[in-house]
Amino acid sequence: MVTTPAQQCPYAPGGDDEAAATHGGGPTLSFERATPYVEYAGVDTLLSLQNTRTDEPAETAFIVSTQVMELLFTLVQQRWEAARDALEADDVPGALAWLRRACHAQDVLNASWGLLSDMTPTEFNRFRPAFGEASGFQSYGYRELEFLLGNKSAAMIRPHKAMGGVVAELTRLLEGPSLYDAALRLLRRRGLPVPDDHVERDWTADYEPSAGVEHAWALVYGDDRPGNELFLLAEALLDVAERVTRWRHSHLVAVKRAMGAKPGSGGSNGLNWLARNAEQDVFPELWSLRNTM
Repeated sequence: MVTTPAQQCPYAPGGDDEAAATHGGGPTLSFERATPYVEYAGVDTLLSLQNTRTDEPAETAFIVSTQVMELLFTLVQQRWEAARDALEADDVPGALAWLRRACHAQDVLNASWGLLSDMTPTEFNRFRPAFGEASGFQSYGYRELEFLLGNKSAAMIRPHKAMGGVVAELTRLLEGPSLYDAALRLLRRRGLPVPDDHVERDWTADYEPSAGVEHAWALVYGDDRPGNELFLLAEALLDVAERVTRWRHSHLVAVKRAMGAKPGSGGSNGLNWLARNAEQDVFPELWSLRNTM
């Protein structure tokens, strides 16, 4: 049974105790307007947003999956930013907690590809022309995540130039340190030999892997006792990175299944572009050091 926030909290006015006394232990069934649940979660607004443009039933699943992913992008961003800020404040336990929460959200995000897993090319072709040049490539929520991962490019802000607030948010993330940058800065403050040019650099530039950074992480892995919070941080970052790679690969497979190697609606070469993106390691030195350990 779904309960309202007030019913869930025994300390809220009109909460469980009062409702139980008033209704003999049963839920409130009479309201003067929309139920508190609908108002709190904006359910009516949410359910009014699946505006299909064709009669193809699969279009609904396509729109719902897109909207679910956009909501989860926002949640993941909040948790990655909280983890980054905790690292900048030398709060590793706090960062680890936020990274764990982010991974839970990423698991749901990855599972949402299942909504499209049974869509056939015939179904997709029946509504694809209706969305014109619309493409996931244009998702600013996804672009914010890429910037937080260190995949920076000022050119990727251009598609959103007509959206002032979006440009401001993307510019903020472009010009600040990424989640990985914050981790490397923490390692340096803890005495590890992270190179100078990876501690203070042009944050707007795409991250470039470094042998020096790989060596610093190798030193962290040299002490894998349970109490080493830097080792726990490395593994938590890899948990994040692995889930990003899984999401990219699921995207690639979904596109390959629905439309093959046709050009993408947003003007990219579709499958080839997704394949290159899926092959790009997130937090690269955490992967490359495994070749020599």
